[in-house]
Amino acid sequence: MAVNILLWLVILLVGSVEPHYLSSQGDDDLAFPAFHPSFPRSNCLADQEKFPLLLDATIDDLMVGMEGGQFTSVDLVTAYVKRIEEVNGTLHVVTEINPDAQAIAADLDAERSAGFIRGPLHGIPILLKNNIATKDRTDTTAGSYVLLGAKVPRDSAIASKLRAAGAVILGKANLSQWAYYRSKNSTSGWSALGGQVLGPYFPNTDPSGSSSGSGVASTLGLAAACIGTETDGSIVSPSSRNGIVGIKPTVGLTSRNLVIPISEHQDTIGPMARTVKDAAIVLQAIAGVDPYDNYTSAIPNNGSLPDYVAACKLSALFGSRIGIPRNAIALVADKSQLAAFERGIAVLETAGAIIIDNTNFTAIKELLKSDVETKVLNADFLVNLASYLALLTKTPNGVTNLADVRKFTQSFPLEDWPDRDTAVWDEALFKQGWNNTDPRFWVAYQRALYYGGEGGLLGAIDRYRLDAIVTPTDLTSTFAAIVGAPIVTVPLGFSPPDAPVVRNRRGLVSAGPNIPFGISFMGAKFTEAKLIGLAYAFEQRTKVRDQRQPYILPTTELVDVIGY
Repeated sequence: MAVNILLWLVILLVGSVEPHYLSSQGDDDLAFPAFHPSFPRSNCLADQEKFPLLLDATIDDLMVGMEGGQFTSVDLVTAYVKRIEEVNGTLHVVTEINPDAQAIAADLDAERSAGFIRGPLHGIPILLKNNIATKDRTDTTAGSYVLLGAKVPRDSAIASKLRAAGAVILGKANLSQWAYYRSKNSTSGWSALGGQVLGPYFPNTDPSGSSSGSGVASTLGLAAACIGTETDGSIVSPSSRNGIVGIKPTVGLTSRNLVIPISEHQDTIGPMARTVKDAAIVLQAIAGVDPYDNYTSAIPNNGSLPDYVAACKLSALFGSRIGIPRNAIALVADKSQLAAFERGIAVLETAGAIIIDNTNFTAIKELLKSDVETKVLNADFLVNLASYLALLTKTPNGVTNLADVRKFTQSFPLEDWPDRDTAVWDEALFKQGWNNTDPRFWVAYQRALYYGGEGGLLGAIDRYRLDAIVTPTDLTSTFAAIVGAPIVTVPLGFSPPDAPVVRNRRGLVSAGPNIPFGISFMGAKFTEAKLIGLAYAFEQRTKVRDQRQPYILPTTELVDVIGY
């Protein structure tokens, strides 16, 4: 879940008996020109016209089609599985298909035929990041062999809420191993179990992470939507990088129970989808109070949630006060992103937003030099990982704490150690050496709250009476992460077609042609409804996602599987 985007920028200025594992072998002027409906999005045939194309199908499209009897949930599962199989050998997006997905879909179809609808996701296939536990025949591993075969006592709250809303849990999406909280020399999207996720807009692209598989699966229409997790950047960054919408909720809006953790103070779970409305529909289903996560007791109004879907209004920007923190935006070196961002500000202003410039983060220089976030995460991880492992009803490798996990990782060849180090763990165990029960933790945490509060995001919102602060997504996450504040990212543009190709130390493309990037709306805690409205109004005026296609696309559509 942890990808410190801010510091990175500074540095770089169905039905088998066993689960179905999937092999791991194997111009900035377009920031939002007028949308041309004729732009090809798929190989559309005349007999497909009554079926939504899965690359862009919305949850509403799919619900209408099932309600009207055009196709079933079983058809959707079949189509999505075939689409996954088409690209997974190249992109390594999904680690495992739920072997019961077809049967679950059939049961939901039967319920629909009988007039019973569980909720707004009835029959909708959803992929979960592979650190979100499900009590079914799939594994929850964080991409590590050490947890292969481990058993959980129940569904995570997220999985339970999705099932209650009628969703089909289609399988588990690949991720940066341990949510990018193991190595300092690995790559986003790599896990020992799942291999290297690759981005679909240019060959061999770093997909960003750690919710890498969720981001790629969403943009390619491998599921109706996906669930990701974030500690610092791991929803919003892969959403930005893969041209989709990501909602990083306030810490406590969604339960972390039985999600493999990093930090109780920063971890949060959220939707990754192709549209703001789809993300809002999924957030509505997974948010809420959970007795297994006491942070959810902070949800305002005694846990009563706003209507996130109703917040999707074209008029939402009118009269809103939007802040621009220029001292943060100065950290962005990419000229195409900066030019697109300025055009984005003009869109906001044209829509009636009141733009307040120079709503700067007063402690940003101190934050950039500080290691307090690392101290908080290390301290939490030592305790929170052990607490998660203690909940397991079966642990085949007998691990009970981080030291055990480290020992296994360094002794099991498929974990790719020492080529991919355990430096993050080594630092937590041996260099820092104290956890969140130590008095030193409180000092570090209070400093982090200052950097994100009075000296950062929340202070700027209060001083200037803002509804949101807007920045390019690639620098957004840390400002919100350290205080547990929400972010909604939506597509903003693409790198130019002639952008030079830049590769990282492991040969992945870190910059190059036609790679998406996003714009983020950050707000005060529990202001997701407001942020969703602003993001929706921007999205509907720009339609950036529709302007370019991935270089690799699955071709299976509903028309290919009806009656399969």
